[in-house]
Amino acid sequence: MVKMNLKEHDMFEPPEDFVKQANMNDPDIYQRAEEDFEGFWEKLAENVDWYNRWDNVLEWNPPYSKWFVGGRLNASYNCLDRHIEKRSDKIAILWEGETGDVQTYTYLELLDATSRFANALKGLGVKKGDIVSIYLPMIPEAVIAMLACARIGAPHSVVFSAFSADALAQRINDPASKYLITCDGYYRRGNVIEHKGKTDEGLDKAESIEKVVVVKHAGNDVTMQDGRDVWWHDIVESANISCEPEVMDSEDMLFLMYTSGTTGKPKGVVHTTGGYMVGTTVTANWVFDLKEDDIYWCTADVGWITGHSYIVYGPLSNGATVLMYEGAPDYPDKDKIWEIVEKHSVTIFYTAPTAVRMFMKWGSQWPGMHDLSTIRLIGSVGEPINPKAWLWYHETIGNGRCPLVDTWWQTETGMALLTPLPGITSLKPGSVTRPFPGVKVAVLDNAGNEVPRGEGGFLALLAPWPSMIRTVYKNEQRYLDTYWSKWGTGKYLSGDGARQDEDGYFWILGRVDDVIKVAGHRLGTMELESALVSHPSVAEAAVVGMSDEIKGEVIFCYVTPKLGAIESEELKDELSKYIVKMIGPIARPEGIIFADELPKTRSGKIMRRILKAIADGKEVGDITTLQNPEVVEILEKKVKEEVAH
Repeated sequence: MVKMNLKEHDMFEPPEDFVKQANMNDPDIYQRAEEDFEGFWEKLAENVDWYNRWDNVLEWNPPYSKWFVGGRLNASYNCLDRHIEKRSDKIAILWEGETGDVQTYTYLELLDATSRFANALKGLGVKKGDIVSIYLPMIPEAVIAMLACARIGAPHSVVFSAFSADALAQRINDPASKYLITCDGYYRRGNVIEHKGKTDEGLDKAESIEKVVVVKHAGNDVTMQDGRDVWWHDIVESANISCEPEVMDSEDMLFLMYTSGTTGKPKGVVHTTGGYMVGTTVTANWVFDLKEDDIYWCTADVGWITGHSYIVYGPLSNGATVLMYEGAPDYPDKDKIWEIVEKHSVTIFYTAPTAVRMFMKWGSQWPGMHDLSTIRLIGSVGEPINPKAWLWYHETIGNGRCPLVDTWWQTETGMALLTPLPGITSLKPGSVTRPFPGVKVAVLDNAGNEVPRGEGGFLALLAPWPSMIRTVYKNEQRYLDTYWSKWGTGKYLSGDGARQDEDGYFWILGRVDDVIKVAGHRLGTMELESALVSHPSVAEAAVVGMSDEIKGEVIFCYVTPKLGAIESEELKDELSKYIVKMIGPIARPEGIIFADELPKTRSGKIMRRILKAIADGKEVGDITTLQNPEVVEILEKKVKEEVAH
């Protein structure tokens, strides 16, 4: 990879008043973790309640780890029961629907609801070790279902509610799940999504399912299959309110989470109980600095790992009040997010760079309509955040006074691994700063050697961490091939490119398979996109490599202009010169097209795989998971015109 020429911004120091009250404000914590790796994690494990203490902190037989070996605990107990003595009346879940209705669950109410549903699942035949599929939108029952499964030792497999029927079937068939939890429908931009109908379509291709529990949420008419389908409210009505948590081994599976890979078939990432609970509990406490009176809002969906770790298990194990919102960020208008922040006095706000860039494009007048003064910490997750978006987020939403925790982690890592600690870390716009204490990270070349600072390479993890993936479900070889084959079994390949600057700060350069190799020179798509969006006329950009007979690949750019910018050949030429100025002649784009929208999943992730296929004139494949599939045909036409031109 070539050196990144984006300017290194000045550091932003944490505010003194924040440092004084921070949950972790001792800079020596990094050194202590370095000096006694296992002792460090052993001490942190005491933040979790155990029935039986572990015998060994770690068994590491690369690439297989076991953490807190012999320890016994229950994740649901840690999120609920242990808070009842002090927090029974504290709000655990603060939920707002798209229609504006608000629902709250105190910790005692959430425990009661979870216990009832856990007993109802037992009544349907669910036993310890049975994998339960959950196909629910952002409603409280999604959290209750996850905690109920954890309570009885039945691993859950949550499927994102916007996934297609085929995607649901695939994620049921792989673990041969016998139980599914779904709902009648949910709201999206004023419309009712017929979720049960989509569920039934998926179940036509999933023969293992024996029982389906249906939440009545939207009240739309649905078809219930006799003997298979039951209503949630019917089965919990007669269920006992008391359900003793199952005593789980630290290494018992807590959940399966399917994530995309370089091949078409999703990988079933296995997470176990003890290490995952330690990792998410401590990172939620230190990274988000959770206090007793915080209103914490992570805008992710429970269908993704961010929702698992930092909506459910991490915050609830800390006794936090967690806000959940069902609707879209721009319905009924573009200030909806900020209206909710003001209405509920949100103090911690954690979202994705895609959302931040979208907010930027809409304009500062929307957040300006609301009082955001309760916010004391903001965060970023999901992909690299370019410095321009970082600065806008920090100034406009954080009012220039809130620490911004930009976190790097993955489905496979379970917890944030590269992140500021807001009471300690000086911040640089666009950098994920340093590894969490006790996490060992390096930037390596193809041979597995560390690259010089300032140069890009592969982001690798050099030691195990508690919440790490244990295997790929029913596919041990894929686990080995995907993560542990490049440099041997002791070094984990994250799949992301990164560089470390002269101050030791890490910068994520995007997926390694998104790296564009132009005439032998490697350019990170994140680097190119950051350059483009720093132009005053650009709201969002996606860059892909387009196949070229001579150079191997050339750069192709999809650009969403800001409101008021005039789409013209002159602007294309200006952007081409601008990116060359920012990075160098090697970065000159072969083509630029303007796009009002880019193909995105419902979680806001840009589907660069589709954009690359369009640029190469190939079949784009399955687009059922897109929130805007109609944009594909528009972009195909524009690319043909650009290439012909």
